[in-house]
Amino acid sequence: MTFDAIGIAGTGLTVHRKWLDAISDNLANVNTAVATGDEAFRARYVAVQNSTESPGVYVAGIRLGDPAGRMVHEPDNPLADADGYVRYPDIDFGDQMSQLILAQRGYQASAAVVDRARSAYEAALQIGRS
Repeated sequence: MTFDAIGIAGTGLTVHRKWLDAISDNLANVNTAVATGDEAFRARYVAVQNSTESPGVYVAGIRLGDPAGRMVHEPDNPLADADGYVRYPDIDFGDQMSQLILAQRGYQASAAVVDRARSAYEAALQIGRS
């Protein structure tokens, strides 16, 4: 039972780490402007599934956001087209910050489960030695 808890929480750690990586990419590129003829940075979204082979979850893949992004009128931007527009990623900063908090808390919870399961396992070993 303890080993299952460590394994399941370990899968959660991996998923939350990948989620944090995707969010950090999104936040790092939220203000990346490109010319209107180019694709905007595509936001990363982690797709997660239950594992059918063992308990836990795994990253099934990464979904990418819309390459069309959003058009912003910035005539002073050196990348602006003749009409004064540039393309930015379609990433909501507030939403990404909320996702960041959720991912951090999930990672912390999974790490706490691993720590508590390890402590329980060590306690069981101590009982066995007595």
